[in-house]
Amino acid sequence: MTDPAELLRAQGLQVTAQRIAVLRAVSAHPHATADAVADVARADIGSISRQSVYDALNTLVESGIVRRIQPAGSSARFETRVGDNHHHLICRDCGCVVDVDCAVGYTPCLTAHSDMGFAIDEAEVNYWGRCPACASQDARPTHESTIQR
Repeated sequence: MTDPAELLRAQGLQVTAQRIAVLRAVSAHPHATADAVADVARADIGSISRQSVYDALNTLVESGIVRRIQPAGSSARFETRVGDNHHHLICRDCGCVVDVDCAVGYTPCLTAHSDMGFAIDEAEVNYWGRCPACASQDARPTHESTIQR
């Protein structure tokens, strides 16, 4: 990661211990919720209020340093991978979120039938399924299925 203080300065933002801690937390834990970011930031600098974390996240999102995503049925999550219009894979069971590069080839769902006058600059695509760890749960025998009858 680029030096957090330099990144903040480059966006014209005041450098504070709270913003640096929040930025480090998001960078180290992509797709973390605000509460998880707060826990990591607290471990980093000792004391930081939940409101300070939310304020820092909002500032970082508004400045384009951090991206906010909110998959259906989930709390907002934050990441530092910005500016490349990537997408996400989301596990229906455990909620794991991972990055996936933009769809390639013929992708009609990424081109609006009518832009309705909008200047479209981003498409948000979430792929839903089950992560390898959760999918492998089905392959494991349960205690009940191993009992001889």
